[in-house]
Amino acid sequence: MTDTPSQNTNLDAQLGSSAYRLASLDQDFLLADAQRGLRFMLEYEKAEQALRAWGVRSTVVVFGSARVHENGNPQHSRWYGEARKFGKICSLEGGARERNGSGRDNVIATGGGPGIMEAACRGAHDAGAPAIGFNITLPHEQLPNPYTTPELTFRFHYFAMRKMHLAMRAKALVVFPGGFGTLDELFEVLTLHQTGKATNIPVVLFDEAYWRSIINFEALVQSGMIEQRDLSLFSYAETAETAWAQLRARGITQPIQPKNT
Repeated sequence: MTDTPSQNTNLDAQLGSSAYRLASLDQDFLLADAQRGLRFMLEYEKAEQALRAWGVRSTVVVFGSARVHENGNPQHSRWYGEARKFGKICSLEGGARERNGSGRDNVIATGGGPGIMEAACRGAHDAGAPAIGFNITLPHEQLPNPYTTPELTFRFHYFAMRKMHLAMRAKALVVFPGGFGTLDELFEVLTLHQTGKATNIPVVLFDEAYWRSIINFEALVQSGMIEQRDLSLFSYAETAETAWAQLRARGITQPIQPKNT
């Protein structure tokens, strides 16, 4: 018995129906509101598996403005240069370069964009170490900086999942001058530590004069908004070397170098 035209038409409709698509290949299904939880899980798991494959055990997160340039005004140029220098020191001394199959510690991790983020990743690149970029999709697309390791250059839709990955392996946080985004990330981490929701890690604010000019931390204490002891959650540094020394003084561990056999 041969197919009738009506049967062929129905088959075409069946094969073209969204119901017939494999769920994993159906973007309309995957991007629907009902699958938001699934997308959260996928964003978590994709980055997690890549970081594990690269042996990333811990990170040092560097925040700072995307508007700072190497050849900008003298202040911006200094911040860029010190962030680059810090990325190199941290990568060389912190264990980001894998040795003899061991894992990587204190790998530089940033938001993946330009400015301070680029500088810190560039320093890691100078040291021959990987650098992680946790990029975010924005209305005005921001491309990754050229110094993040391609296999560790991620892109997130959800700020919450991006923040989780920035925080969950962090053994230290160095915050260079920045704007709303930098302040958002800084206070996220400080709140996690103040409330005991995360292990207290060293936080270093670069350029004390800048931070004191935009935030009156002491006024928060005087107004009873925070405790005096909360000011010990962070310290200040003026150079890349002192920033690293502050992290060491506040407990960041350096890996034991394997002996040559």
